[in-house]
Amino acid sequence: MNFDTNLIRDQFPGLQRPAIFFDNPGGTQIAKPSLDRMVSYLRNSNANHAGRFVTSRESDAIVDEAHQAAADFLNADRAEEIVFGANMTTLTLHISRTIARTWEPGDTILVTRLDHDANVTPWVMAAEDRGCKVRYVDFNLEDGTLNVQQLNQALESKPRLVAVGYSSNALGTINPLKEIIKDAHAVGALVYVDAVHYAPHGPIDIQDLDCDFLVCSAYKFFGPHVGILYGRYDLLDQLTAYKVRPAPQDPPGKFETGTGNFEGYAGVLGAIEYFEWLGETFGTQGSSKGEFTRQVRLKQAMTAVQKFEMQLTRTTLEVLEETPGVIIYGLRDTKRLDERVPTFAFNIKGLTPGKVAEELGRRDIFVWDGNYYALSITESLGIEESGGMVRVGPVHYNTVEEIERFGEVLGEIATK
Repeated sequence: MNFDTNLIRDQFPGLQRPAIFFDNPGGTQIAKPSLDRMVSYLRNSNANHAGRFVTSRESDAIVDEAHQAAADFLNADRAEEIVFGANMTTLTLHISRTIARTWEPGDTILVTRLDHDANVTPWVMAAEDRGCKVRYVDFNLEDGTLNVQQLNQALESKPRLVAVGYSSNALGTINPLKEIIKDAHAVGALVYVDAVHYAPHGPIDIQDLDCDFLVCSAYKFFGPHVGILYGRYDLLDQLTAYKVRPAPQDPPGKFETGTGNFEGYAGVLGAIEYFEWLGETFGTQGSSKGEFTRQVRLKQAMTAVQKFEMQLTRTTLEVLEETPGVIIYGLRDTKRLDERVPTFAFNIKGLTPGKVAEELGRRDIFVWDGNYYALSITESLGIEESGGMVRVGPVHYNTVEEIERFGEVLGEIATK
């Protein structure tokens, strides 16, 4: 079946508003299966953990299923490798302190200037606490790609950990993760991947990547405000968690501190069930083993999304390049569109990013402006003091027609 955006948009109640949602990099609209799961949980299974009564047992069953669904979404080996938390930032602040307990003074930690600050400052602060060194890897200003040569040079210092993003939340760049992870492991480093921005745009395969940790957030892939951390089970098992004494001793429970956001976890399950529907509807049925498992449905869903979004990427780039006075940051080579997601940052000469976003907002086109917590990017580009950039970020429920409308309005703003 061809990718039918009308059918897809019917799955998102928020899209009934007569507006164009290009603010998706800051948080997508919620899918109906996710919303339904949350409402059903609160109506029928709302209870705390491990009670000797039916609603608690039902609640625990939903939470367990959500862990398994998230493991399938990331193709992790087991559900116990999935830790839920408030959001990616909170999870990373927690786990960074946990991992840092294994460091020694003088050890080196690698971070990049292409990352969201949630995958930079937690590691910098943890390194300061432990007397460790921090090395920054720059990105190429002309095309927004990571400076891999500089990264390889930095790996010669044999860092204990490399923190790197899957895709830039500001510029849309997709990093060559498999190569980075392989090279980091070759010098004995652990690799912590921020996949928050990439998760709604393509399949994630933990076992293929071979990373040690990976984090994402469900509110960026059509679910509620819940963070998801994958960690290799042997590492999670060995690490000493910051937790209260009666808490579980084994992962993931020992890292899920306090009473969980159980209705949110149910919403994560619903978001992943939406992707299952997407795979069933727009994927190729069956697999090489003749089984249409959840992992297969999810992979086919994300592959279909990736294919459709290539058209959105190309159209958005064309619209921006045709608009007078627009300065685009990041990859613009049409032969390299597979190295980015459809997230674009730009400015218009003579106008502040805030003014452009405000004018678009008045016409019911929702975009972000500023630095989006990718502070090192705006600082490196020399535009932090002038307000950063405008960011437009279509996802698979957006349409080419919406992008063309955005281009018309942007042209009016630029020539006003």
